[in-house]
Amino acid sequence: MINFAYGRAKEKQSWSSLVLCQLFITEIIMKQHRVSLKDLAAQLGVSIATVSRALRNSHEVGEELRLRVQKLAKELNYRPNPFAQSLRSEAPKVIGVVVPNLVTHYYSAVLDGIEDYASQEGYSVIAINSHEDHEKEKKAIDNFISMHVEGIIACLSQDTVDYSHFEEIHKMGIPLVFFARTCLPELFSHVVANGDEAAELATRHLLETGSRRVAFLGGPNHLDMVRRRKHGYLEALKEKRIPIDRSIIICEKIDFESAKETTMKMLSAENRPDAIVAFNDIITYAAFAAIKALRLRIPEDVAIIGFTDTEMSSFVTPKLSSIEDQSHKTGAVACELLMKNIAGDTTIYRKVVPMILKIRESSDKISGNT
Repeated sequence: MINFAYGRAKEKQSWSSLVLCQLFITEIIMKQHRVSLKDLAAQLGVSIATVSRALRNSHEVGEELRLRVQKLAKELNYRPNPFAQSLRSEAPKVIGVVVPNLVTHYYSAVLDGIEDYASQEGYSVIAINSHEDHEKEKKAIDNFISMHVEGIIACLSQDTVDYSHFEEIHKMGIPLVFFARTCLPELFSHVVANGDEAAELATRHLLETGSRRVAFLGGPNHLDMVRRRKHGYLEALKEKRIPIDRSIIICEKIDFESAKETTMKMLSAENRPDAIVAFNDIITYAAFAAIKALRLRIPEDVAIIGFTDTEMSSFVTPKLSSIEDQSHKTGAVACELLMKNIAGDTTIYRKVVPMILKIRESSDKISGNT
């Protein structure tokens, strides 16, 4: 009996150990990162495009490398994304869109334009918000690659200065179109506004309606959109023979609180500006709030024109003069170009969607309103 009990106890202990071991292994597996094409590429020292082709047995990859890729994929238990497989095998066809900030009216309106055009062509849209973060933008692109979307429409996050993830997209032959904030014009089509002309027109309007010292509040200088708008502002100053004062040309992070603080500091200086051209809706309303917080009058003390297409322009007091994007049209045009690329058109397009200057009450010192 003692031996039997001991044997049963030992058997029970072994069984318990086995169960615990299995649970431990399961926990490790569940915690493991799902192996991606990017992981395989990193270990092999090749591009994601090469790994993708090797797993599809493409003739573009040599047999030796193809076998190495497939062997590693098996060892690491690589599994294609099931969602991606469903996208490839079943309708609807899908495109991906990555934007810096889905909360703002501009990007949501662009997305509406994309979705409207895509639906007419039989496509669905997956949108990812990068939250103005370069790493999240890269992750979004990786996700789209894993999903095997038909093509991508993108707008750069404000801190993106490394474009290698987009260069990889080009190497893989995935159609991509940029809008608004763009890069690599030699590789990809892009849709932009005539921000330089619009900024010049807005600055000229301020100078012709009583303002003498016009400031420019922009985003990061490396963004081509910022550079274009700043260029237009500077051209207007040169045309009117106004000396350029770099202390009132401020190009920093696109953030409401930061922009408000910067504006308050600038307007508290002894030789403060008496007008502002603001780069986008976030900076525009931050500057508007700063002027109000300092109890300055708009436009008598500080006139302001902002790049914004929100309906709020007509509902703030005083009503805001604005440079308005045709955002829905921008989205539709970007999607149209992407569809051309997907259909095999390799032309690199540059489309310009004109902006509209709407003069309201905030910019005219002479008449007070228009």
